[in-house]
Amino acid sequence: MSEDLPPNEVLAFDHKAFLAAVSEQAGVYRMYDSAQTVIYVGKAKQLKKRLASYFRKDVGSNKTRALVKQIAAIDVTVTHTEGEALILENNYIKKYQPKYNILLRDDKSYPYLLITDHKHPKLGLHRGGKKIKGDYFGPYPTVGAVWESLRLMQKLFPLRQCEDSYYRARSRPCLQHQLGRCSAPCVDKISLDDYQQQVQLAKLFLKGKSSAVIDYLVEKMDVASKELNFEHAAKYRDQIVTLRKVQQQQFVSGSAAEMDIIGLYRHKSQACIHLLFVREQKILGSKSYFPTVPSETSDGEILAAFITQHYVGHEMNAGAIPKEIIIPQAIEHIDDILEVMSAQAEHEVKISHNVRTERAQYIKLACTNAQTALMTKNSHKESMQARFSALNEVFELTNGISRIECFDISHTMGQQTVASNVVFDQEGPLKSDYRRYNVHGITPGDDYAAMAFALDKRYSKVTSEEKMPDIILIDGGKGQLSKAEEFFAGVDKVKTPLLVGVAKGESRKPGLETLILAGSHQLISLPATSPALHLVQHIRDESHRFAITGHRAKRQKASKKSTLETIPGIGAKKRQALLQYLGGLQEVLKADKVTLEKVPGISKLLAENIYDALHDN
Repeated sequence: MSEDLPPNEVLAFDHKAFLAAVSEQAGVYRMYDSAQTVIYVGKAKQLKKRLASYFRKDVGSNKTRALVKQIAAIDVTVTHTEGEALILENNYIKKYQPKYNILLRDDKSYPYLLITDHKHPKLGLHRGGKKIKGDYFGPYPTVGAVWESLRLMQKLFPLRQCEDSYYRARSRPCLQHQLGRCSAPCVDKISLDDYQQQVQLAKLFLKGKSSAVIDYLVEKMDVASKELNFEHAAKYRDQIVTLRKVQQQQFVSGSAAEMDIIGLYRHKSQACIHLLFVREQKILGSKSYFPTVPSETSDGEILAAFITQHYVGHEMNAGAIPKEIIIPQAIEHIDDILEVMSAQAEHEVKISHNVRTERAQYIKLACTNAQTALMTKNSHKESMQARFSALNEVFELTNGISRIECFDISHTMGQQTVASNVVFDQEGPLKSDYRRYNVHGITPGDDYAAMAFALDKRYSKVTSEEKMPDIILIDGGKGQLSKAEEFFAGVDKVKTPLLVGVAKGESRKPGLETLILAGSHQLISLPATSPALHLVQHIRDESHRFAITGHRAKRQKASKKSTLETIPGIGAKKRQALLQYLGGLQEVLKADKVTLEKVPGISKLLAENIYDALHDN
């Protein structure tokens, strides 16, 4: 490749002189304005012919005329093939973000489900290069879709999802085992053969072979019943029932094994692209994109730009390119795009637009979702119910979320420690159920002990399930969350809430919070724009406000109260005598027992009591 850089100073653009010297080969061109900002990037099979078309007298597009008026310089990069030009154009668009190009700003790699290659394999989320040995399933459109699948897998197959360091350090089962979400292979609660059996069933399920999994479980249930092993038979029965429910909800009634469906909806200057993922006859999820679209851009241009920017040039996403992509209409230069995508994916890729039956229904669904997403984006006002719904999409509680409680600790250097407990329901803060606890009987500054104190005060005597929350948020990291886990593991509960730690980011800025799930201590980082995160932040901030308000009131009350008032046998007259004789509270604190005895009205026994009380404090 060769590249001609634009001049440092541009006085006027002489397009005739430029066209006389430009190459006729394939390549990429960049157009600059007078401020030397890249305003447009394009590719061409023949550079000279394509660039000449911009300077004709009969240019029909207002967009092109507006672009040409701003051109102060053009540089070109020659490539060997048009496929190379396509990749280079895509890279330049992402680098320069030109205002006359269609811009897709989401450039993240896809997440996968990973079952590792260990003695007791771990099931978890993976993003990035496939360097870890194991089986990868996906890709999924969002991290949220992976968490949803992980929660589903916990119901179906009790495989561990904790980190290896946590798994190796266990000496007793964690809370996930008590909740029935893990078979606790770390402490040999399940045999190696039985665990490997669950691993193989999980792999079959993720490959879309749920019917084979159900058939196997039915056979195992029958064998267990004949052997009068009714406990195991009941477990197989429960797995079968859950699998059948999931099969009805998750699977597509069709034969499509691997394809992406792209829906498009436009409204005035806005556009939304909705991408639907189908893998192994199963919809893995969908995602909406809102590209920046210059005026007078055709639908075909938007689709072509989306496909190239979304699929081309991503090394980590090469495995994410499906065998077939369904689009609502034809696009130009499709052969060049397919050539590059097929080479990148290492398998043949097909792009179809004139489809029927099942695929036509998919396109209709994707376009409808694109319309809905754009309308929602423009008109949606986040209500409390919407935020609760968004949070439930993260945690997927069976009965939804109706009540959330949050705890926070506030003190100054261990003094006047106050714990707050705030309550939210789907209508907002439930202030009648707010509680503060004056923490005592702990080592000053021990936040873990303070948290245990507050949890014991709140939940140790609860007998009604209605007063138990669905989620308990713990403001703090793994230490505070572990203390909450220990508490709930040691008490009889009328209802088991989901425990979630809310850890601040490194810079403690809003939007960088990390959620920590109890048991496995898995970390969930939600986008800063997520309504679910906004709800967590709202509840956490309210808990912090309520705690610090109580702490400040307690501290202010303590500052107005003399330390001498807490000593038995010291009334107003004796306090006044101590202060006047010794010259103030600081001198009283410094005085020894002999000096205190010299104060009028203070006996030897009372002097000892005063000295001991002051120095114990």
